[in-house]
Amino acid sequence: MVYAPPSTSEPPPGPPRRRRKRHIALAVLVVLALLLGVGYFSLDGRLQREEALPDYAGRVEDTPGTNWLIVGSDSREGLTAEDRKKLRTGKAEGKRTDSIMLLHVGDNGTTLVSVPRDSYVNIPGKGMNKINAAYAFGGPALLARTVEEATGVHIDHFAEIGFGGFVGVVDAVGGVDICVKKRLRDPKAGLNLKKGCQTLDGAQALGYVRTRQFANGDLDRIKNQREFFAALIDKATSPGTLLNPFRSIPLAWNSTGNFTVDEGSSLLDLTRMMLAMRGLSGGDGRTLSVPFGRFGSGAVGSYVVWDETKSKALFEALRTDSPVPDGLK
Repeated sequence: MVYAPPSTSEPPPGPPRRRRKRHIALAVLVVLALLLGVGYFSLDGRLQREEALPDYAGRVEDTPGTNWLIVGSDSREGLTAEDRKKLRTGKAEGKRTDSIMLLHVGDNGTTLVSVPRDSYVNIPGKGMNKINAAYAFGGPALLARTVEEATGVHIDHFAEIGFGGFVGVVDAVGGVDICVKKRLRDPKAGLNLKKGCQTLDGAQALGYVRTRQFANGDLDRIKNQREFFAALIDKATSPGTLLNPFRSIPLAWNSTGNFTVDEGSSLLDLTRMMLAMRGLSGGDGRTLSVPFGRFGSGAVGSYVVWDETKSKALFEALRTDSPVPDGLK
């Protein structure tokens, strides 16, 4: 009997057809990866960027968690004369803040805080005035500094969207479902909504977040803005939107082309912000306003004064990434 040593040669290669399939699959994966990369950087490049968070002497130090200053401006940029007529936006030039929100994301969940635009605060270099005036005086940079100094909360990111961008985003997701407690009619905002739950298109949504046809005027309006924004983000990040190319692609195109962010923010940051907000409309996290103290009036007109004790407790919770105290709304 002759001993035959075990063979050390590799087995013969598989059939040519199997090798070709593996090569094709690998090529497809490479192409998909390249397309995703090109798509991401293309969309990221569409974001408008502004030096909204410059350093300044004595700036509030970094605080735990991630904080976004989110602004809805009344910019008419990109709107045609027909658009302005349809949306009842008027012809005002320039930009002012139509809504101001502070978003905190941390270990204790997500908190979205509306800041009344008539809040009476100190604007650095300008003295006491409505917080809305900070944007008019010095744009996003002065507004961010004013918010930081008034709250003690360090702002990590800034995002702004104008009238046209807002309408485009709402229409891209196929409208947003909102339950209206009573009929709303406001010719100035082009709004005529019946009572009950319904889907608002972009034009209706813009009127809904702008109208002041409520008993408490702007205080009720900012509550509606918070609720609508949370519902919009919830739908924009839902599987029904993300997995539908007829929704997700227009949404990505509209969003990136109409958002202005600070120079240090990317599309990835914006995506993380949207995902963190998902579920706010369903009760996961907190949505509230800076606690109201009283109304006042003076040289700057009618303004809102924060409740000193309650607002201090709110901002302390955001600064330290602690649970927001019960009883605040």
